[in-house]
Amino acid sequence: MARNELRPIIKLRSTAGTGYTYVTRKNRRNDPDRLQLRKYDPVARQHVLFREER
Repeated sequence: MARNELRPIIKLRSTAGTGYTYVTRKNRRNDPDRLQLRKYDPVARQHVLFREER
């Protein structure tokens, strides 16, 4: 069964400038805009905003 483009793989890059990324999937129907999540950055050792990059 092929993966469809309704749930594409995205990278979440840290806004702290450390270069740390998370890789996840998102539902385009529920979140058509770019995703922004507050997650833990182990390089910066704190929770920071992660933004979707394409």
